[in-house]
Amino acid sequence: MDAFDSFMPYLLHLVLLYVSAGLFYFLYKYKSSGGGGPTPNLPPGKKGLPYIGETLDFVLASRRGTPEKFVTDRTTKYSPDVFRTSLLGEDMAVFCGSAVLTVDNSSKEESTKLRAYLPPFLKPESLQHFIPVMDIMAKEHLNQHWSPYNEVQVFPLSKKYTFALACRLFMSVTDYDEIENFAKPFALATAGLMSVPIDLPGTTFNRAVKAGRLIRQRLLALITQKKNEILEKGKTVASDLVDSMLMDGMTEVEIGNKIVGFFIASHDTTSTAITFIVSYLSDYPEVYNRVLEEQMEVLRCKEAGEPLRWEDIQKMKYTWCVACEEMRLAPPANGSFREAITDFTYAGYTIPKGWKAFWMVHTTHKNPKYFTDPERFDPSRFEGNGPAPYSFVPFGGGPRMCPGKEYARLEILTFIRNLLTTFKWVKLNPNEKISYIPSPIPKEGLPVKMQPLLN
Repeated sequence: MDAFDSFMPYLLHLVLLYVSAGLFYFLYKYKSSGGGGPTPNLPPGKKGLPYIGETLDFVLASRRGTPEKFVTDRTTKYSPDVFRTSLLGEDMAVFCGSAVLTVDNSSKEESTKLRAYLPPFLKPESLQHFIPVMDIMAKEHLNQHWSPYNEVQVFPLSKKYTFALACRLFMSVTDYDEIENFAKPFALATAGLMSVPIDLPGTTFNRAVKAGRLIRQRLLALITQKKNEILEKGKTVASDLVDSMLMDGMTEVEIGNKIVGFFIASHDTTSTAITFIVSYLSDYPEVYNRVLEEQMEVLRCKEAGEPLRWEDIQKMKYTWCVACEEMRLAPPANGSFREAITDFTYAGYTIPKGWKAFWMVHTTHKNPKYFTDPERFDPSRFEGNGPAPYSFVPFGGGPRMCPGKEYARLEILTFIRNLLTTFKWVKLNPNEKISYIPSPIPKEGLPVKMQPLLN
């Protein structure tokens, strides 16, 4: 009893400390959420465990290749429109369906500024001049990284191609060593986008932070060099995206930050789409044959060695239907996060200021309300009038639609055209597992066996 009695004061002290800390946290959250007023009608749901919330359920569903399960389990239980959860300690409303895309509660100022200088570079009339460059780079990439081998991994090679193309079109960087100097830290930085934010040595987040600093240093040096060249040579016509932004008066730091965002948006997502198109074409011979015939018809209308043009791309209608159906089933971007800048109401529920908002593309892409037999691969869905508005949204929708949609279309079609008219292939592991980290990734990189296409 003496030992127990002597331990009791310490035990009571720990209990009081824990209760006090919990009370302090509660009062802080109560005050920061505007406590004291009427209780808002919050969306149904639960917050899960302290701090981590339902993060584990969310991550596990993504790692298992079924990110939509996290949402469908809760929409079935709580509400088909919106439910409440908590990820990494943040109160969050998860929105479902197409109607939410017509609502944008976040600040539009940054989006307006972004689009103010993006259109000159990303409008079709500008992009069509880059199609021959995309075509030539696709051929060079296939000759160098595919042709010498009987077996290749599609995903890492598609990332190599899309990154090199972005370096060329965004910054006029073509030297292999210089591209690698950006590619290696960029891979570390993107790996940390969805990591646990623990900035300790050896963690994924820590490596990502260090890589981000290195990327910005190298970008700043390159942008400064290009700025000096513009001033010295009196250039008036932009040869790439950096030139365009410099001529619009943006600072070197602003340009560096934007370029990082452009690489993330144009690199990982497009390479994912290319990878899964290759996968689906291997799985569905009848679709492969129809796409091949369309591409051979384009080829027959051109002189030998003549690069692709804008009018050639416009003929690839069924190929783009295949790409769209791939992006419906395996969307390169799983969804998007926002933050409420003021209280607002959705589907009868109040979303308080400061809450995070998450919307997942699978809530429409795999919803039988919008797509009959949604798990079936069927490119014909996109022929004719196609899906209902705001139901097919791999590039987002409404005021936040990705301005790089046309760039991605041209890049995908140009690469698939060159691949189809050069090789035929078969998957080495038809049952390869898929994880979402956060984009869908084949765990083995989609290994395929290659052989030349005999015309």
